[in-house]
Amino acid sequence: MSNRLKGKVSLVTGGGSGLGAAICKRFAEEGAIVFPADINEAAAKAVSGECETLAPGGAGLAVDVGDSGSVRRMFGELGKKTKRLDVLVNNAGIGLKGARAARYVEIMMKQAQELAAKGRIETPCDVTQELSDEDWDRMLRIHLYATFYCSREALKIMSRQSGELSAGKIINMGSIMGTAAGAGAIDYCAAKAGILGFTRALAREVASRNIQVNALAPGFVDTPLLDDMREACPLVAAATPLGRLGQPDDIAWAAVYLASSESDWVTGQTLSPNGGWHMSQ
Repeated sequence: MSNRLKGKVSLVTGGGSGLGAAICKRFAEEGAIVFPADINEAAAKAVSGECETLAPGGAGLAVDVGDSGSVRRMFGELGKKTKRLDVLVNNAGIGLKGARAARYVEIMMKQAQELAAKGRIETPCDVTQELSDEDWDRMLRIHLYATFYCSREALKIMSRQSGELSAGKIINMGSIMGTAAGAGAIDYCAAKAGILGFTRALAREVASRNIQVNALAPGFVDTPLLDDMREACPLVAAATPLGRLGQPDDIAWAAVYLASSESDWVTGQTLSPNGGWHMSQ
């Protein structure tokens, strides 16, 4: 433990599993007081228990991030336990599941085979013309709307701290699907691109309050979000210059940097740990 986040009160949505759980644990190892929040309250409390052994004072919280009322109630519970908030990580999200994921994998595999054999893609994707209103709405609500809902409540706390060198840090979870994009996941790509635009706009808005807002845009990371797409993972790894899927800690350590005082002059930026899948700037 190097205490890079000593005493920083941190709230991590989607903190009950995957990237969120890894971020919570690394934050706690660095001395942060961690509040994992998750729609699965039992999972949030389990992660909180692990964090408490390293840096006591936090608690697991229940939240449905796609419901603004649930977000307000969650922040109300947070307010009963602490009067400040130093770091918000908007991590909660969903991926492609079930038949939708199977279709995505099928198309990806076919197109890769066609490209290798014929030098061109012949199988159309056609996801957008088939996508339902309900699927579109749910994807944007859980990702983009939730980032707004949680940031709005967090800023009410952080704004009271604006006399400090760094009054707060907001870290939003984007994706390479919001930067490089990808066929077959139009709703996910739109949601993640929206988060990156939201990040830049909010960073400008709150800079005068000494609040930094940045985004992470991970590549393909080995978490439960990929469970229904395992068949395509070897293809993804082979197409990644560093030759593997990411691990949760590859993202968690980037989050530690953005949450620490080391990034006090960094705002409105997107840090993209992705193994070289997408290279920018």
